[in-house]
Amino acid sequence: MIRRGPAPRELPRGEEIAPRYAADGREHEVASFMDRNRVVGVLVLRDGKVVLERYGLGLGEHDRWSTMSTVKSMTAMLVGAALHDGAIGSIDQPLTKFLPELAGSAYEGVTLKHVMTMSSGVRWTEIYPDRDSDVNRYSKSLADKVPGGVLKLMASLPRAAAPGTTFLYNSGDTYLLGAALTRAVGRPLADYMSAKVWQPAGMECDAFYTLESEGGQEIGGSRAGMVLRDFGRFGQFVLDDGVIDGKRVLPEGWVEAAATPAFAVPTPPVRDITHYGYSWWLGDGVMAALGHAGQRIDIFREEKLVVVTLAAFPQPPYVPASDPNRRDEVVTFTESVRRT
Repeated sequence: MIRRGPAPRELPRGEEIAPRYAADGREHEVASFMDRNRVVGVLVLRDGKVVLERYGLGLGEHDRWSTMSTVKSMTAMLVGAALHDGAIGSIDQPLTKFLPELAGSAYEGVTLKHVMTMSSGVRWTEIYPDRDSDVNRYSKSLADKVPGGVLKLMASLPRAAAPGTTFLYNSGDTYLLGAALTRAVGRPLADYMSAKVWQPAGMECDAFYTLESEGGQEIGGSRAGMVLRDFGRFGQFVLDDGVIDGKRVLPEGWVEAAATPAFAVPTPPVRDITHYGYSWWLGDGVMAALGHAGQRIDIFREEKLVVVTLAAFPQPPYVPASDPNRRDEVVTFTESVRRT
């Protein structure tokens, strides 16, 4: 459990905005955007103030929602904190320094930076409908709660390219990043997240990681849970360059480095994304944490704007032919927020 502190910090309120946009030949406002796209929560922070907050599909303000893969981007921020603390000497250190179980595998010579930028060079198939894909073998190990199962799976994979040369989205890479971070700081990810971010930032509610097995490694790349406003507070922490109450948690320049393109994305997951950085998706002015089924944290640093959208997009084979392109419509909505 990621523990909040004794005195959660209220988010200040600004003048509420009412963004509108056009789609399918009609104008839409916030309520119709949420209804059309099965959005469960929208939060907009401008200059650190809440200017829009809405809930849907029964989600309450103190109900935790799955981060899906948006937590990958949060894990990368914790790597920065460990670097600032001296627990990690450099992101160019090899994974095997922290995870000697990977010695002799395709991860030999792969660094923290490589897994943070999805360039380990290890073969991986992230194809959710394919039951035999690597990501589904990974998910089955988690579902079966096999102690050390994911580490063994990752160590068994072959190499497909030289480390640091090719972008390939790999949820297993971020699992290894989280496991290496756990070893580096010498305590659970939940405790480290609580001490470095959750309590100092005044998060409102406890959050959680899912475990690989009973009492096992936390999953640093998916399946965590937190409330909407705390998603927003984390985005604000990044927007504030990793500084809380004047105290630096992240190294100076870390957020800028995270937002610097490491690789162009050959097949962008959504139309506003062009590149990938330190576990953040990047586009024109945006740092985005993206998660399966419609989870997004968008950070517009120049505009001092954070937009969080949480959703329950239907998945194949349960997607009607008449469905809108939900991912693109979220981008259209966010563009309207930027203009409002």
